[in-house]
Amino acid sequence: MKAAFLVAPEGVEQVELTEPWKAVADAGGTPRLVSTRPGRVQAFHHLDKAGTFPVDEVVGRTPAADYDGLVLPGGVANPDALRTDPDAVSFVADFFAAGRPVAAICHAPWVLVEADVVRGRTLTSWPSLRTDIRNAGGTWVDEEVHLCTAGPSTLITSRRPDDLQAFCATLLKEFGTL
Repeated sequence: MKAAFLVAPEGVEQVELTEPWKAVADAGGTPRLVSTRPGRVQAFHHLDKAGTFPVDEVVGRTPAADYDGLVLPGGVANPDALRTDPDAVSFVADFFAAGRPVAAICHAPWVLVEADVVRGRTLTSWPSLRTDIRNAGGTWVDEEVHLCTAGPSTLITSRRPDDLQAFCATLLKEFGTL
């Protein structure tokens, strides 16, 4: 299992990157950090700077076809930056077009909205995104983790860092069937 973790150069919520990353690696998978620029990404713990992490691949130079699944960590600034990057949005849309599983937590569904892949899907997120999801044709639910199979690809979503245990377990179950 080779999983792409798509993040902006700055603003990813560190625990939403590191916990799923560790889960994939511990399960024998290969996590790869994909960003919109080479170098290192700056993670955050809420509004405070946290660690930095080396970028493995640059979106636009690596095809979605090289990966078995996609993980979209949250943080407020991270998905907000990604949704304005055409290469990042196309990368996300390509996973859905190929029927590959996608997992998104917290504010990350903003990128899904921009990629126009939530129409007819049910998902959860940080509560402030519910109107954006509904306006994009999705159904928003307030659940620890939600698994939606109503489309060409499985979509796993969670609301917040407190949901990471359930998010990671569901992600591994769905990604592990590849």
